[in-house]
Amino acid sequence: MAVGTGKGRDGEPQTPLEHFGEEVRLERVRLGIEREDLGKEAFCGYSLVAKIEAGKRVPSREFADACDRLFPHGHGRFSRLANFVLRCGFPEAFRQYVKLEEDAACIQRFHPMLVPGLLQTEEYARAIMATGRSRNPEEHVQARMARQRILEREHPPQLWVILEYAVLRRVIGGPEVMRGQLSRLLELETTPPHVMQIMPETVAAYHGCCSPFGLLSFDEGADVAHVDGYPRGYLLAGPEDVARARQSFELLKASALSPYESYRLIESVLKERYS
Repeated sequence: MAVGTGKGRDGEPQTPLEHFGEEVRLERVRLGIEREDLGKEAFCGYSLVAKIEAGKRVPSREFADACDRLFPHGHGRFSRLANFVLRCGFPEAFRQYVKLEEDAACIQRFHPMLVPGLLQTEEYARAIMATGRSRNPEEHVQARMARQRILEREHPPQLWVILEYAVLRRVIGGPEVMRGQLSRLLELETTPPHVMQIMPETVAAYHGCCSPFGLLSFDEGADVAHVDGYPRGYLLAGPEDVARARQSFELLKASALSPYESYRLIESVLKERYS
């Protein structure tokens, strides 16, 4: 998200996030609208409006819609800008996956190392970003949080996640962060239609699965697979590749603990290590 789209108030190149905030500020000031009034329209506070205008928070689609309602003659400009900003919050190679993920009816993910982005708490995501060399870590964190909104829909996609047991014990960000993250996993386990399974240490092999990967299924259209890798992940749409990924995930399901057993294991790790 480091690509500039213009110059900011300090003369430095703007990121898409900063550009959106500057456009909101300029339009608000031009119309003589106070931040409090914009906040009321967008159901948020003065502080959040200020952070969005400063390019420090990713705007929600609801915020963008409020701008389009409050600022006349916008013709949906801020909603279009917000969609662009959200997409730019991810590495370029990952943006197509995120676009497909938004339309998926079922999302299946396996990860042997970390909690997948769709389930990360903000603190866990921030701790992960802090270990890398991202030029805009806070923007990436906020984009990841925005991506999770698909789970808040009235009819969300089904999320089926399988994690290696080591993910529960690997301390990311400290005990308090892990406490919040494991609590988030327990919430998922008890929220239909989602499913969480843990791969126990006693399983010696993952049927050829050593990289994080997943599948996206749609109400219409063929499934696609996604594999995380270094330096970037990639999508697989070929029928044979997708079939192999589906078979691997089915074998992982059969080898992992049941959802009930997984819940009890997460709960025990939470109490024993992070309480």
